[in-house]
Amino acid sequence: MNMLKPALLASALALPLAGTAALADTPDDVLVIAQNIDDIVAIDPAQAYEFTSGELVTNLYDRLVQYDAEDPTVLAPGIATEWEVDAEAKTIAFTLRDDAVFNSGNPVTAEDVLFSLSRVIKLNLTPAFILAQLGWTPENVDDMVTADGNVVTVKYEGDFSPAFVLNVLAARPASIVDKALVMENEQDGDMGNAWLNANSAGSGPFELTGYTPGQMVRMAANEDYFKGAPAMSQVIIRHVAEAATQQLLLEQGDIDMARNLTPDQVASLSGDDVKVETFPQAAVHFLSFNQKTDSLTDPAVWEAARYLVDYTGMTDTIIKGQMEVHQAFWPKGFPGSYDETPFTYDPEKAMQILKDAGVETPIEVTLDVINAAPFTDMAQSLQASFADAGIDFEILPGTGAQVITKYRERTHEAMLLYWGPDFMDPHSNAKAFAYNSDNSDDNYQATTTWRNAWAVPDAMNEQTMAALSESDPEARLEMYRDLQAKVQESSPIVIMFQASYEVAMGADVTGYVNGATSDFVFYRLVDKE
Repeated sequence: MNMLKPALLASALALPLAGTAALADTPDDVLVIAQNIDDIVAIDPAQAYEFTSGELVTNLYDRLVQYDAEDPTVLAPGIATEWEVDAEAKTIAFTLRDDAVFNSGNPVTAEDVLFSLSRVIKLNLTPAFILAQLGWTPENVDDMVTADGNVVTVKYEGDFSPAFVLNVLAARPASIVDKALVMENEQDGDMGNAWLNANSAGSGPFELTGYTPGQMVRMAANEDYFKGAPAMSQVIIRHVAEAATQQLLLEQGDIDMARNLTPDQVASLSGDDVKVETFPQAAVHFLSFNQKTDSLTDPAVWEAARYLVDYTGMTDTIIKGQMEVHQAFWPKGFPGSYDETPFTYDPEKAMQILKDAGVETPIEVTLDVINAAPFTDMAQSLQASFADAGIDFEILPGTGAQVITKYRERTHEAMLLYWGPDFMDPHSNAKAFAYNSDNSDDNYQATTTWRNAWAVPDAMNEQTMAALSESDPEARLEMYRDLQAKVQESSPIVIMFQASYEVAMGADVTGYVNGATSDFVFYRLVDKE
C-alpha cells in the first residue's frame, strides 16, 4: 500500500489561516475533504444512525446485497453473489462469494454474516429497528438467520414482499463485521461496540485508520477489495464547520473537496482549478412541534405554520441550489412520491386560522437548530416570518450531535431538522412520518412522530401498515401518496423542502458518487487526473 509519508500527511491536514499562504496541493493518491462532521455519535454499524456516520459505514463495510458506486440505483451483489427467494416460505437463500476478505486478512464467512445480523438485534441500539421489522428478536434471530456451508438463509415474518426484505438487508445495520476481530475487542459484554466506535472491522473498500471526534477521519484503501482497490490510497475528512474556511482551503489547494459551502460561496467560485457538481438528495427538511408542549398541540397552530414558511424566499436566496420546495414525506423522483405543494407564504391567512380557532398569541417557542449553514440562516428566516402571526421563535443553536440527542429525548419544543430514508422503500419514511401506535415515553422509536410525541390517529397507523403488505405494486404506491396527502394536510410536522447537494471540488477530481442518501456516498471510484 502506498502510505502517505508523515510530512505529506501534515501538509494535507494543515489549515492555513491566511489567504496569502502558499498553495499546498494535496498528494496525488490522497483525497482530502473539508466537511462538518460534528453529527457523528457512533460508527459501529449496529449503532450508527447519523448522516456522516452513514457515509463512513458505506465505505468501510459490505452487506449481503448493496447499492454500489457503479450505479447507486441498482441493488447489486455484495458479500452474496446470488440469492434465491421462496416467497411462500418467507425465506431468501444467499450464496456467499469466496473472494471477500476483511481488512484484518480474515476471510468473510457465513459465521461472520450470522454474527453480524444477530449482533444488531441483540445489542438493540438505534438502527436495530430496521432489521427487527423482519420479525427478528434477540430470542429468535439465531433461528431466523442460519447457514449451511457458504449459503446463508434468511427467514422473515410479516406481510411484505421479498423486495422489501432485500432493501432492508441493503441498509446500514446489515453491514458485515469481522467476528473474530470484534470479539477480541469486546468490553464488558458489549460485543465490541465501544471499540467499533473508534475502529473498523469490515471488508469494504476502505479501512478506518484514524478517528478523532470533532476533528478528523482517516481511511486507508483496502487493496484486496473484491471489486478492485480504490485509486486513492487514503481519504482524509477534516472537520471544518465554517463554510468560509472550507472555501478558502479549496481555493488554496489545501483540500480536494468542500462539502458544506453556501449557495453564495458556490456562486463565487471561479477559475479552472475548481468545479461544482450537484447531486439530487432524498432528504426532506421539516419544522416540527413537540406535542409535549401545550401551546403547540392545537391543529390550528400546525395549519397556520404551513402558511408562515417563506418557501420561495428561502429557495431564491439562502438555500438556492441546495433545496427545492417539497411538502410531502417521500422525496420527489422516487416511486410513490406526492409532489403537490399547496402551501405558500400567507401570514394574513395564518393569522385568520389562529383567530378562528381561538388560539391566543403571542406563542413563545424555542427552536433547536444545527449551528451550521444553511440551518441557522433558515432558522432566522422562520423566526422572521412566524413573528408576523405572533409565533415567536427563540433560536437555540447546537452541534449536530447535541441537537439530534435532544430530539431523541423529546426535550425540544420546535425543531428544524431533516430526514433521509433508512432504506429505499417508501415504508421507511411512511413509518417515520405517519405511524406511532404507542406514544409512551418508555417506547422509544426512531421516528419523527414519536420524537415529537404525536399520537398518530389509528386510521393512519392502520393505513401505513396496510401499504406495507399490499401486493399490487401500483396500488401500494397510491396508498403511500394518500398517506402523504394526509400528513401534509394535518400533522405537527411541516415538511418544507427536498435537498439538492452541491459539492465543490478540485477540477482534477473524478469518480465521486453522491447518491440520494448518506448511505450512497462512495469514494471507491474517485481519482485525481
